[in-house]
Amino acid sequence: MACFTFHVSSFKFVSWHQKVLQIFKIKDLRNKILFVLGVLVVFRISANIPVPGIDLEKIKSFFEGNQLLGLLNIFTGGALSKLSIMMIGLSPYITAIIVMQLLTMIFPALEALYKEEGEAGRQKFNQYSRIFTVPLAVLQGYGMITLLQSQNIIGQISTFEKAATIIIITAASTFLMWLGELISEKGIGNGISLLIFAGIVAQLPESMRAIFLNWDASLLTSYLSFVVIAILVIVGVVIITEGRRNIPISYAKRIRGNKIYGGVSTYLPLNVNPAGVIPIIFALSLMLFPGMIGSFFANSSVAWVAKSATFLKDHFQDRGFWYGAIYFVLVILFTFFYTAVTFDPKNVAENLQKTGGFIPGIRPGKNTAQFLNFILNRVLLVGALFLGLIAVMPYIVRSVTDISNLTVGGTSVLIVVSVVLETVRQIESQLTMREYEGF
Repeated sequence: MACFTFHVSSFKFVSWHQKVLQIFKIKDLRNKILFVLGVLVVFRISANIPVPGIDLEKIKSFFEGNQLLGLLNIFTGGALSKLSIMMIGLSPYITAIIVMQLLTMIFPALEALYKEEGEAGRQKFNQYSRIFTVPLAVLQGYGMITLLQSQNIIGQISTFEKAATIIIITAASTFLMWLGELISEKGIGNGISLLIFAGIVAQLPESMRAIFLNWDASLLTSYLSFVVIAILVIVGVVIITEGRRNIPISYAKRIRGNKIYGGVSTYLPLNVNPAGVIPIIFALSLMLFPGMIGSFFANSSVAWVAKSATFLKDHFQDRGFWYGAIYFVLVILFTFFYTAVTFDPKNVAENLQKTGGFIPGIRPGKNTAQFLNFILNRVLLVGALFLGLIAVMPYIVRSVTDISNLTVGGTSVLIVVSVVLETVRQIESQLTMREYEGF
């Protein structure tokens, strides 16, 4: 039976303030943290610069009824619902990365660049992703403006005004991508993840305000149920994010001259959730794409086009048991698919064999690859089921608590917890390098 280990950072709450003081006593670490905070301030200011000519009441109701745009709004920190110049945020860059990784399965040269040419190859691969982001931002900006015009949220504008708006949106998205790269290079943590994290946290005050304004004493039991479910979701996210299956690895002793190399033992960690939140994004996009197409063409002057579009629009709404069930299954399938793209047991087995490593009791080469694939599928099933549960959590909360205006944002919690844990690990490593005790 597979055995999982969960590595959760051990916090010493008694002396947490001493750790914070230690962080800010180190000039280099202090400058990195202040740099990250400064970039986040620039991001939040930019996210509140609006595009003119917007009906805020219409756009508010429109975003409440569209889960895909609601997810994109999370990634932009609320900029999309405000129709700011940052309305498409990092989604073109994220899409570019996903598409480029998928293309490695089709083009062997691209796969070799990403996996076999070391750091220089990965830098070139990332550069291609950045370049690909620009046309994707143009297309997404055009599609967003067209969609909002079809919903009468944006009035009729001239071709020149539309082109200028798309250029501004594209430039803002590229600028945001650059900010994320700057954080990764000069700050602490992953810049893209931290920007998404900041966007989610920035919406908390507004969410708390909505809770107090819509308070209903008769729903006290439902509110308590909501809190319990939220706590369970956070605990589950922490456990699954930190959970991994450790595969023991041994290295044979090699004698060169008078020196002995190898003869050590280590382990290969297989994460329970190696795909992160990406399978949810894939599945949600696939589920809601027909509905968005239907919204585009529902008012078509061609009768059969309008009828078909209305059918799509009516049958692909984010409600009902079957919608949730199909969504759950798609998340599981995409989890296995994305992991197959990013983790190849055959390559891992070959690299182990080249470096003299082996799994005790398993023959090197093909047998090792089969063993890794067997263990990976068992571990991944747990992570896939968890991601599927997180994806349908809003439907579960609505059915259990009867609260329509409150949902546990499982996707948001997953992102926030993952970013916090990763950032804490990086700060701990910085402190350890300077001979301080970690958190």
